[in-house]
Amino acid sequence: KYIRPEFNIGDEIKVFLYKDYEQRWIATTLRPWIKINEFASLRVRSATDKGAFLECGLEKDIFVPHREQSIKMHEGFRYVVYLYEDKQTNRLVASSKLNKFLNNETLTVEPGEAVDLLIFETTPLGFNAIINQRHKGLIYHSDIFQEVKVGNRLTGYIKNIREDNSIDISLQKKG
Repeated sequence: KYIRPEFNIGDEIKVFLYKDYEQRWIATTLRPWIKINEFASLRVRSATDKGAFLECGLEKDIFVPHREQSIKMHEGFRYVVYLYEDKQTNRLVASSKLNKFLNNETLTVEPGEAVDLLIFETTPLGFNAIINQRHKGLIYHSDIFQEVKVGNRLTGYIKNIREDNSIDISLQKKG
């Protein structure tokens, strides 16, 4: 069902491989909205007594067990999650407990550098953001001059790196 009319025998095409619920390999031309070891904002398709199932751009949804939910997930709402392989089941699962997947010990950014941001949390000081799919940073309310919401993907700039490796971010380039 993923074969398009413009495909011909011998054509090279890009596909995404995953296992279905019966552990059979599926090749699809659909592109997932999240990949393993990445963060994304996804909508809950259904919530059950076992956990939540998130839409990810494929026919198969991503599972978030209750133990991996920082707050209880509800159908129709969007949450920022991290996708990883569960070592016990060898299945892909997501977690909204994001801090355990962010690393500010070894930084790969410098002040003034343009970075990709994913807003994941509001705080009394501003918004926490995931920087380049790797680090955690903060945009202070006083540095925000546009509408910002959890789940937004934005370009930002490293404003300051503190002694404890916490990162201040600005949405405007310095100068």
